[in-house]
Amino acid sequence: MKDRAAQPVGRWGLMAACARTRRGIFPAGSILVFLLLAAANSPAFAQSQAPGPTPAPKTEKTQRGKSLKSEVDLTLVNVSVTDPYGRLVTGLEQENFRVFEDNIEQEIVRFSSEDVPISIGVIFDMSGSMSDKIDKSRLAAVQFFRTANPQDEFFLVNFNDRAQLASPFTPNVEEIQDRLMFTSARGMTALYDGIYLGLSQMKGAHNTKKALLIISDGGDNHSRYTETDVRSFVKEADVQIYGIGIFEDYACQRSPEECHGPGLLSEVTSMTGGRTFVVNRLADLPDIASKISMELRNQYVLGYRPSDRAHDGKWRKIKVKLRPPKGLPPLTVYSKTGYYAPGH
Repeated sequence: MKDRAAQPVGRWGLMAACARTRRGIFPAGSILVFLLLAAANSPAFAQSQAPGPTPAPKTEKTQRGKSLKSEVDLTLVNVSVTDPYGRLVTGLEQENFRVFEDNIEQEIVRFSSEDVPISIGVIFDMSGSMSDKIDKSRLAAVQFFRTANPQDEFFLVNFNDRAQLASPFTPNVEEIQDRLMFTSARGMTALYDGIYLGLSQMKGAHNTKKALLIISDGGDNHSRYTETDVRSFVKEADVQIYGIGIFEDYACQRSPEECHGPGLLSEVTSMTGGRTFVVNRLADLPDIASKISMELRNQYVLGYRPSDRAHDGKWRKIKVKLRPPKGLPPLTVYSKTGYYAPGH
């Protein structure tokens, strides 16, 4: 039985029957009747069904299949929205979002919800503690790659005692999968080095949208880079990070660094607008990987020109809020928490 949280939820009432990806139609699963009724009776739904001319859009949108291009003074924010069951909510419009920078509301001047090409790096833990999880972890990575779009590109970083680039950027998914087959679990865990190397590789990305997927059982006990180094680099890089955390379900009896790993992974991913999915059963790994891939391809992109035009290199906090259609349950928003303004 598939996890209903992995299935996107449609527009107006946010419970459409499916969401389209390159690989076909994904059913939305069971629908809460009261939500449909509430949505059907809402003014927004009634307006969408009424005949008449379509009002001119208030903001510039991308054409299908084309990504928003970065402008010098434009800040882009990737946003994911989920319902109380953790299912993706698609079909929202620009007027459903509000963006604040340093607590000052900004005008959204660009809006997109199209699936665009992504540059993705997989950071794969092959340390000794993964010995009984390595096979399922490989399957999870392969499942993630199966949802690739033709214009996507990937690289692979493996880490144990040290981090190494197993495959540079390539659009060839089979090449990455072949590299994964030769991984074996041994040695210590240089997680911070793996993240740092992955973010460094992103400087060579060809797509505007960039993401890292970390597959690990958490913790670090052998990195050259420190937790502070990683936090700083994550804040500087415009890269979404997702994590699949295969954590042991017992009181931590390892080193303080290893015990702190799960919390760090969760914090790092949330800073970027991604999140960490905790794996309780190894059998769930492939489904979770598919869920992350689907989330990356069903995001909204909001663009605004900051009202603060100063090029002072300071950290600017970002907060995205929703104006959801009436009659809906509470929705959760995921977006990056800020960015560094340009320097002089």
